[in-house]
Amino acid sequence: MPIPEITPAELARRLAGPPESRPVLVDVRFPHEHEWVALPGSVLMPLPELEDFHEQLDALKGRPVVVYCHHGVRSLDGAAYLIDRGLQAVSLQGGIDLYSRTVDPSLPRY
Repeated sequence: MPIPEITPAELARRLAGPPESRPVLVDVRFPHEHEWVALPGSVLMPLPELEDFHEQLDALKGRPVVVYCHHGVRSLDGAAYLIDRGLQAVSLQGGIDLYSRTVDPSLPRY
């Protein structure tokens, strides 16, 4: 079954909406990548350590979650894991790289 994805433009639209309807952003990259550039308000949960965040993930049940990485590959695995845990998760298509190229060019690219 394919993992659901969200486009950068759709994510930007949702982030601009009312606070109560904004998705939780989960960054599954490594800490040095997150320090370089991150979507505002995102929570760092590196993919290899994702299962260690079970309490934080349980707290997200019932809320929309967007998982992102650099190019949208690791986030597919992260979103699949969250979906298996019962969360409403999607992967950011193209990752933060595509988001910075199409939505917010002020974000540094690497």
